[in-house]
Amino acid sequence: MQITEVRVYPRDEEKLKAFVTVTFDDSFVVRNLKVIQGQNGLFVAMPSRKMADGSHKDIAHPIKNEVRRMIEEKVLAAYQEKIKETPLRTEFGGGEVPATEPAKEKAKEKEEEKAKEKEEEKEEEKEKK
Repeated sequence: MQITEVRVYPRDEEKLKAFVTVTFDDSFVVRNLKVIQGQNGLFVAMPSRKMADGSHKDIAHPIKNEVRRMIEEKVLAAYQEKIKETPLRTEFGGGEVPATEPAKEKAKEKEEEKAKEKEEEKEEEKEKK
């Protein structure tokens, strides 16, 4: 089994540093792995579900330690590479995610729209006086 793709979605939170999607053999995808900042450095958490008692249970996880190590090595390497190359954005709330060209354009359009609205409000206030 080989990891054929790793997609990293950085976050800028105290402990949660990224969500990750891993593809195996170009055939099987596992989403919602997490890169977590722990007391002893970064580690990879498998996708999990919160149970009624407040505990978390893995949805998918490696059975063999060598597979866990392989996943962790590839994911952390991809994470380090991604944070070097990708500026983060916050303009849409909900945490930090990689900025894309369409997202940058949309953010610029929103800023321009807000500026135009403020200008129109100022004009209306002047007309009332």
